[in-house]
Amino acid sequence: MSYRLFEGKDHASIYQKYRFTPPDELKNIILQYLDTKKGQPHVLAVDLGCGTGQNSRLLAPNFQEVVGIDISDCQLEEARAVPGYPNITYRKGTAEELPFPDGSVDLLTAASAAHWFDQSRFLAEASRVLKPRGCMALLGFNDTNTKFHSHPRGEKLNHIYNEVKQVLLPYTSNQVAVSDGKLEELYRAIPFPDKERIECILVNSLISVRNLLGFIESWSMFQAYSKKDPQTAEDLLLNIQKRFLEVMGVTSPDTEIEWQKEYFCVLASKPQ
Repeated sequence: MSYRLFEGKDHASIYQKYRFTPPDELKNIILQYLDTKKGQPHVLAVDLGCGTGQNSRLLAPNFQEVVGIDISDCQLEEARAVPGYPNITYRKGTAEELPFPDGSVDLLTAASAAHWFDQSRFLAEASRVLKPRGCMALLGFNDTNTKFHSHPRGEKLNHIYNEVKQVLLPYTSNQVAVSDGKLEELYRAIPFPDKERIECILVNSLISVRNLLGFIESWSMFQAYSKKDPQTAEDLLLNIQKRFLEVMGVTSPDTEIEWQKEYFCVLASKPQ
């Protein structure tokens, strides 16, 4: 991968603890697409930019073997520490140089990672390693439209959340904008005629204020901000917590709140 922003041990630990697993709604869309385009058996899924393994573990019950690939030793160490998934193997590597024979992979997937890839080199490798009618599924979420709309004071919470993103904007990589654009350019570049881009999958879930802060801390732009000024970054998190709890009228950071996230998914199937 062309960008290496998630490699530190502390960041990997935060990523493991606070990054959430993609929702079942997305998993089901991907598996239905694979069933329709290729059919059974589902032998090998390769999860690119697997990080600490959330998406790899989600796929594991549906494949004979899952291989998670990431450039970060620290992320892979966190992933391997999670017990109970004997059919998952984690390997160090990149999306642009895959350690698989030609025509050997049923599903090639990346969750909140494809925007970091070298587009042309990744697509060449995807074309090489996928089986005939094998599929790729590139998924992510558009944080621009994250909402706390179900709370009576949801607009105030939305305002605080968006303020944080504005503070971090100068530290935001151009590649994050690629993700917020729902991988439109990458989708257009996929050489397979059979492809589709699902732009809006709305999912409601609960998150505690504590875990929301951890999620913010896991962002690449927050890590860049913290690297420049650790104390100011810590103060920012404390301020967010204080303001969220005040607006919610509670005192415990373990109080949960419902939020809505907008996911997207790029799907494509290699020709026969």
